Formats: sequence, structure tokens, C-alpha cells
Amino acid sequence: MHTRALRARAALHECGDGLRWPENSRQGWRQKTMRWFLVMLALLFGAGPALAQSSGNPGPVTPASKVVKRHHHHIPRKRAAAKPQHDAQKAAAAIPAKPVPLPSPAPKKAVAKAAPAKTEPAKQTAKAEPPKPEPTKAEAAAAAPTSDAFAGIPAGERLKIQSALVWAGDYSSAEKGDDPTEAAIRNFQKRHKAKITGVLTSDQREELIAADAHHVDEFGWRVVVDPATGIRIGLPTKLVPDAHDAARGTRWSSPHGEVQVETFRVKSANLDLAKLFENEKKAADRKIESSVLHDDSFFISGMQGLKEFSVRARMRDGEVRGFTILYDQMMETIVEPVMVAMASAFSPFPEQPAPFAALAERVEYGTGQIVSAKGDIVAARNVTQGCEVIVADGLGNAERIAEDETSGLALLRVYGTAKLSALALARDVPTSGDITLVGIPAPREQDGARKLTEVKARLTDGHAIALRQPVPMAGFSGAAALDARGRFLGIMETRNFVLASAQPTVPPVRLIGAATIRDFLAKHHVETAQAASGDARASAVRIICVRK
Repeated sequence: MHTRALRARAALHECGDGLRWPENSRQGWRQKTMRWFLVMLALLFGAGPALAQSSGNPGPVTPASKVVKRHHHHIPRKRAAAKPQHDAQKAAAAIPAKPVPLPSPAPKKAVAKAAPAKTEPAKQTAKAEPPKPEPTKAEAAAAAPTSDAFAGIPAGERLKIQSALVWAGDYSSAEKGDDPTEAAIRNFQKRHKAKITGVLTSDQREELIAADAHHVDEFGWRVVVDPATGIRIGLPTKLVPDAHDAARGTRWSSPHGEVQVETFRVKSANLDLAKLFENEKKAADRKIESSVLHDDSFFISGMQGLKEFSVRARMRDGEVRGFTILYDQMMETIVEPVMVAMASAFSPFPEQPAPFAALAERVEYGTGQIVSAKGDIVAARNVTQGCEVIVADGLGNAERIAEDETSGLALLRVYGTAKLSALALARDVPTSGDITLVGIPAPREQDGARKLTEVKARLTDGHAIALRQPVPMAGFSGAAALDARGRFLGIMETRNFVLASAQPTVPPVRLIGAATIRDFLAKHHVETAQAASGDARASAVRIICVRK
């Protein structure tokens, strides 16, 4: 009888194993069900009396409904807790304890829910798995999201890495809301079939820096912001070293005009993109080979005389910004890879800062601040470099008295003027927060007028200025920076790529603080206004530098 009981239990396990998966065929289900009933009968009429006779004090028999409940919740069947001298219970204890897989009386759909991947028991089983080892610090740092993909990388290397990523086209597919630099790094890693983390390894950094060095050596490749239009553009400066004013922006060209790059900005209250698109197609007797017009952008390419050309433009907030490139047909093999990189670098309304293009214009405009009633004016040094004549617009010619390369300041003086309104230099100024830049844009930006314009920005890290919106900055170098209370914090300076490469820690737009200006003026014996009511807006003046 003991043997019969063991065989019955083994058969019970075997039948249950066949019934636990709902994918069994209907015929197999019926066969298993019939075998189950036979086993139950054998268990009740054969194994039951045998177990009862084997002990005068048997343990309680678990009802079938209890067993089904254990199966449904995957609770292991407990071994009998009777005395060890009972042979039947010794034999039962020798069988490994595992869930008794009896079928549930629920319909077939309910059985399907009992699949381990979808039921509560599967969750309990997952919790019982041994814990995974903790990741190392390096793994955690690589996996953790970061708002700054260049954390720990010197500013000089950042510019080179960004330039190489732009050349390769990795900046072209950043999703909305993603950090564009991190997205570009991920694209770079994906192309190289490396682990995609959004953070560069030391080898990847070296590879990108070497690639940028190659592009600079071969083409003079630079990613810059055109101050006349606010466009971020990639320039092959060795192909187009000469910069000049253009009717709607800036023109770069080779010495004999074989290659030309021209930026443009069109702003109008009734701007019609489709009309501008058609006008660009008809300009200069162009023969159009390809043209595409979208809701907010367009592209045109073809022949213009004996040169090939292409135009890219985009519209936002009532203005269109774009650039045109023209080149001789014989230059096609040289210019073609550059055009791909320029298309990747083109950002008409850039959100990320970049050094400004070094234009060395024949006539350059800036903003100065009157700091004494006697006619002393402080200005950004880079605006006054190489000038044959310096004019304080509305006041007359100005003489450059002193300059300081470290601070980036220049001291100008005008003579024979009436009493001027001088600003007061605040002492306790914030090192971060919202600020307002007050300057006088270049005449081209306001049809020859000299009206003050205010630009919203944010001061970070004590000296870096981040613009709220990508706007043209021609004429703004030397503009006053005011805090929320209207106090003068200092003047802003725009840095071009030549200066940025020499001093990579200096941001493209930075603040020269009031304390630095005060020390500079004291060194040259300039008495500044002491009244706290000095109006910075009334003290602003346009500076005009005329070069040979």
C-alpha cells in the first residue's frame, strides 16, 4: 500500500505538469483530466486507507481545495510533520517538495492568466532571485544622465570636439528637448558602434580633437556666430579669408572670388516666405536645378552664371535667416565636403553659444559708457583695435587714452562737450541671475537710427552671459549690463574665435564687472560718479571705429 501511495503521488505530479500550460491541445487536456480523476480515485480508495493504517495517529490530510490554492499562489507544499518512524511519511519526505500542479476549476481563460509572466506568483518568484551586484562608480557615472555632456573637459577642448561633431553631421538628429551636445555624442558613438552613453571616453575625445585639427589644417574650419545676423555657421576660413559687410549680412570670400559665402537676415511685419523663396530663385539670372519649400524653410540650388550655388533659409518669429554659397565649378571636389559640414553647422537661431566671427570690418560699431562728466568713455577693447578714427556718435571724435588687454577695456575721451550724464558703478552686484543688456545695434539693424535696444540675458558663473534669445549682436560689444533693479553691473564683451582659441576659458559673451572697470579707471585717474542714481541708459553712446 505504501508503494501504491507513492505511485499515486508521482502520477499526480506528472498529470499536473501536463496541465499547467494552456497551450496544450484540447485532446491532451481531456486525456490528462481523465487520468487525474483516475488517480484521485486511486488515492481516495487505496492510498488513503494505507496511510491511515500506517499510523495510529496520522497527520491531517490536506484537502484538494487547499492544494489547488497553493498551486494558484505558487506556495510550496509542506512536508508532513509526523514522527519519523512512520514508513509512509519517510517515503513521502524523500520526494523533493515542489508545488503540486493541480488544475484550477476556473475556465480556460482563467488558466491562461496563470502564466508566470502575467500573474502575481511570477512577481513573487522574481523577488526571490538573488540581488544583482552593485555597479561600480565608473559604471554608475556612465549610466547616470547628465545635463552637461562636457563635464570635466576644458573649454578649449569643448570647442574642438563640438566642431568635429558638427563636421561629421552628428548634431543633425537631436530630439526636441534633448541636450544637443549629448545627442551628438550619442550619434558619434552609434556611428562608431561603441557603447552609447552620451559621455565621451578619453579615446573618443582624442579622436574628435585630432579630427578637428585635421579640418582646421586643411580648410581653416571654424564654427562661429555671425554678429550681423545671429546665425551660427561653419566657415572654411582658408577658402574664404576675406570678410566684408553685405546688404543683409556678411560676405566671406576667397581673394579672387572663387568661393563666396554670404549670410542674410530678412525681417518684416508682413514677411511672406513663399514670396521670398520665389525672389531668391529669380535673383541674378539663376538657373534652378533643385528647390524645396517648406512651411518654415526652403532650399535652392543650381547655377548662377559660371558658378554653382545653394541657398538655405529658415523662418521664425517674423524673420528669415539663411546663407548662400557660390563657387567655381572647378572647385567642386574641394568645396563639396565643406558644403556638407556647413549644412550640418547651420543654425539660424542657435541656442548654444559659440565664438563670434572675426570680421575686421572697415567700419565697426560698438557701444560705450560715459563714466565722467568730463567726457571719459569706457568701451570694449576689441571694438577700438586698429582704428584710424574713433567717433563717439553725437559727441565727436574720441581719443583712445588707454587700454588693458587682460580686462578687455579701453578708455576713450571726447573734448569740448557740455556736461555729460555719467553712470554710477555699483559695488555690491550679483554673480548670477537675470540681467538686461542695453546697447545700440549697428545701423543696419535699425535703418540707420541709433536707438537703444534691450536684450534679455542671464548671468552665470559671475562672468558668462547666456542670451535668452539668439539675436544679432553687431554693435552690442560694450553694452551695459543691468540687474533687475536697474543697477549697472558692468559691460558685455563679445569674443571672436581668434580670442577664444587664445583664451579658451573666456565665454563667447562675457561680463566685465563694475569692480574691474572701477579699478581700471582709478589706475588712469578718472573720477567716476558717486551718486547711485546714475542712469546707464542715458550714459550709453555708439562708438564707431573706422579702419583703413
